[in-house]
Amino acid sequence: MITVLYIDDEPHNLIAFKAAFRRTFRVFTAESAEEARKILEAEGEIHVILSDQRMPKMTGIEFFESIISRYPDPIRILITGYTDINAVIDAINRGQVYKYLTKPWNEDDIRNYVEKAYEVYRLRKENIELTDQLLDANKKLEFLARQNLLS
Repeated sequence: MITVLYIDDEPHNLIAFKAAFRRTFRVFTAESAEEARKILEAEGEIHVILSDQRMPKMTGIEFFESIISRYPDPIRILITGYTDINAVIDAINRGQVYKYLTKPWNEDDIRNYVEKAYEVYRLRKENIELTDQLLDANKKLEFLARQNLLS
């Protein structure tokens, strides 16, 4: 099941999100960046993170930027009630955001974007595993080639 973390300082948005997607995804919600960090630390593998842009203390972009080094794998989606081109540019450049959505969100759109984001997550993980397997196979082949050259 896809694990999703949704961060928004408006409790009714969190309740609506959880009600809409709790049967489809494993949903965690947080009212702040601090609370979201605690969930990331406690849960380990979060596949997709959605965050509101405009929150007190820290924007969604700042939150994404602050977690990239420690949690690079989750796919990040920024949600905002405002269409601000500078926020879009910052989201892409600083927060490595996969998708930028506006409020009010549509359930079908969110579901589709989360599923597509998870597919990106899964493919990246699979690519890493295949690369590791290839590197291992190359090391073994090099070893065998050296053995043949020595004998």
